[in-house]
Amino acid sequence: MKKAADFAKEYIKGLKDVLDRIPLGPVEEIVQAIELAQNERRQIFVIGNGGSAATASHMMNDLCKGTLGHKGDAPWPRLRVIALTDNVSLMTAWANDSDYTRVFSEPLKNLAQRGDLLIAISASGNSPNIIAAVEVAKQIGVKVIGLAGFGGGKLAKLAEICFVVPSDGYGPVEDVHMILDHIITGYLYEKLKETHSR
Repeated sequence: MKKAADFAKEYIKGLKDVLDRIPLGPVEEIVQAIELAQNERRQIFVIGNGGSAATASHMMNDLCKGTLGHKGDAPWPRLRVIALTDNVSLMTAWANDSDYTRVFSEPLKNLAQRGDLLIAISASGNSPNIIAAVEVAKQIGVKVIGLAGFGGGKLAKLAEICFVVPSDGYGPVEDVHMILDHIITGYLYEKLKETHSR
C-alpha cells in the first residue's frame, strides 16, 4: 500500500487535471440565472444527496450570506435560497411514509412557483429523487440548473443549464462542485459590491 502522502499527490494531480478541463461556458449561464432570480425576487431551491446534500446546504449558506460580505449588511437585495436538504423531518416523513424518491419533489409542490430556480446537484446525474424533483420543477415552470459529473446522466438532458465535471470519480466531482459554489458566490459578491458602490 502506498503512503498517504503519495496518494494525496496523485489525487491532487488528478484534481488539477480535472480543473484544467472544466467547461466555463455554463458558469456564465448559471450566474445569469441566479442574477435574474435575485432581480425578480424569485425563490432558489438547492437539492442533493450525500456529499451533494452537504454541497447544497453549503451553497445555500454562501448564496444567502456570502453574497452580502463578511458583516452581512450589504445594501442590495438578498438572494432567497432554501436548501431542501435541511428539513430532515419533512424529508424523512416522505421517505418513511411514501418513497425516498419523493423527498424533494413533494416539498417543491408545496413551495415552488413558476419562474423560480432549482439547482439540482447529482454527481452521477441519475439519482432518482433528483430526477423526480427536476421533472416536477419543469411541470411547475421552474428553471433547472444541474451540477453533475460522469457525463451528466439524465440530469444533463433535463436541465436548462448543466455544469458537468469531466470526471468519473465522486471525490473530484464533489470537489469541483464546491469550487464552483465559491466561484459563483465570490463573483456575485464582487459584482454586487461594484454595482452598488457607483
